[in-house]
Amino acid sequence: MNAITIVVASICILLIVYRLYGTFMAAKVLKLDDSKPTPAQKLEDGQDYVPTNKWVVFGHHFAAIAAAGPLVGPILAAQFGYLPGLIWLLVGAVIGGAVHDMVVLFASMRRDGKSLSEVAKEELGPVAGFCTGLAMLFIITITMAGLSMVVLGALERNPWGTFAVGITIPIAMAVGLYHKKTGNLKLATTVGFIAIMLAIVLGPNIQGTWFGDLLTLEKSTLALILPIYAFFAAALPVWLLLAPRDYLSTFMKIGVFAALIVGVFIVNPEVQFPAFTEFINGGGPVVAGPVWPFISITIACGAISGFHAFVGSGTTPKMVSRWSDIKGVAFGAMLVECLVAIMALIAAISLQPGDYFAINSSPEKFATLGMETVHLDELSKEVGMDLEGRTGGAVTLAVGMTYIFTAVPFFAKLASYFYQFVILFEAVFILTAIDSGTRVARYLIQDFLGDFIKPLKRTDSLGANIFASALACFVWGYLLFSGDISSVWALFGVSNQLMASIGLIVGATVVLKIAEKRWYMLTCLIPLAYLFVTVMVAGYWMMKNVYFNAANPGFNVLNGILSIVMLVLGIVIMVASITKWVKLWKIPQSVLVEQSRKEVA
Repeated sequence: MNAITIVVASICILLIVYRLYGTFMAAKVLKLDDSKPTPAQKLEDGQDYVPTNKWVVFGHHFAAIAAAGPLVGPILAAQFGYLPGLIWLLVGAVIGGAVHDMVVLFASMRRDGKSLSEVAKEELGPVAGFCTGLAMLFIITITMAGLSMVVLGALERNPWGTFAVGITIPIAMAVGLYHKKTGNLKLATTVGFIAIMLAIVLGPNIQGTWFGDLLTLEKSTLALILPIYAFFAAALPVWLLLAPRDYLSTFMKIGVFAALIVGVFIVNPEVQFPAFTEFINGGGPVVAGPVWPFISITIACGAISGFHAFVGSGTTPKMVSRWSDIKGVAFGAMLVECLVAIMALIAAISLQPGDYFAINSSPEKFATLGMETVHLDELSKEVGMDLEGRTGGAVTLAVGMTYIFTAVPFFAKLASYFYQFVILFEAVFILTAIDSGTRVARYLIQDFLGDFIKPLKRTDSLGANIFASALACFVWGYLLFSGDISSVWALFGVSNQLMASIGLIVGATVVLKIAEKRWYMLTCLIPLAYLFVTVMVAGYWMMKNVYFNAANPGFNVLNGILSIVMLVLGIVIMVASITKWVKLWKIPQSVLVEQSRKEVA
């Protein structure tokens, strides 16, 4: 099979879904009304609540949700073959992810931009709200560690990449300051993007210098730097670093994948992977478990992801200036992310299976697979780095994209530059999510712990903001420093999809309360039923076969305990939700809609 077939079919499906299903969700299910003020307009404070241009909000939201998941998940899941990942991406995004993101953003804006834990408390009651808040604290901590783990593999002993990624921070701040002062977004964007491209071009010049040696960092050093960076990023106003870098990086990300789509049409690479591999029943070197439930755990962002609920009930609802923007910002961004994930999958399955498994397995593990590399030595020379055993997915994406583009004569001479550019945009994807995620963690800590420590509840308090940010960074930084990709990613996947289940539970409750027809609730209940069962099965499998299995290399009692706590919280929330739904169902729908309107009036 050629990659063009996959790309064309996927684009057509996603465009039709946005036009039809997205409009149905906006007009019929959620009844979006631009005559009502949004939280950004009602509560504007210049810090967190800031009415923002819809394209800037889209850029921020897309950059924040499209972190490591759509890049790494499909690449790791390629070990099962190309078909399971492709089917799950399209079905998951259409039926689950786009709906999840839209209803969570709407539910948060309906409650003045409150976090999902606060929304759950008001919609479902105190028990569900408390458990949701506690689950979110666990999950955001694990999520930040899982996302950051991917950056470590990409920037380890890579001064060129470290320089290019680091320089985006002052560039973004300069763009934010200029836009704040002049309002000239086009000029700020143009200059900022050119500056980032110059950083890529100048990168090779630092290698072999004292500055290059300074930026040649080991994983342990990077694991300390990332939480420190996130602390300062989360404390700054959104317009100074978070929004401008999101906006700049979105241009870069969409541009790269648009170029990849064009490259696929020009080169039309052959899909080298079979539809299914020998590892669909488990025992793979990348993902230990069987194709189900782990295809839906390994691929989260790109299909459906609970991390989106943090962004959709954290920074984004405080920036949207019109209710109708929800469709493009939430539903649209999710479908674009799905296409990003499909292109990442294509980059992986365009490689020879032997090359793929050599990159994504330790040398010792690869030696047991009975496979031979085909182009790996040649690719290592072209990009100027040893590629064997660079696990985590990020390097595989960069190598796969480079492999496709080097078939074009012009790019063949620029392989090392293109490789580092892909590493840059991957890292910026992830750092953007770390920025937003740490800020959301700060909101959660202040919301949740503020019930016990009253001064912490004050979001206008500098001391409270600093304490909450520092606590969030310390906790996920500890997991990052002490773990590895194999121990963190599976835990991240289970916790992430549990969060998506909670988001759908809240969304289903809101739809039941506001929709004219009760069957509209099925838009949330159908994906919820599949995802909740998947999470429970995957969590049990990991505890039984990995975390509490002393003979397994992934044996980790802490991860097992965290899994138990999260799954129990998920069950409690589900039981509380069903109890609430039964009570609401007994109320006539017209009366329920009117009551719900008065709740938020």
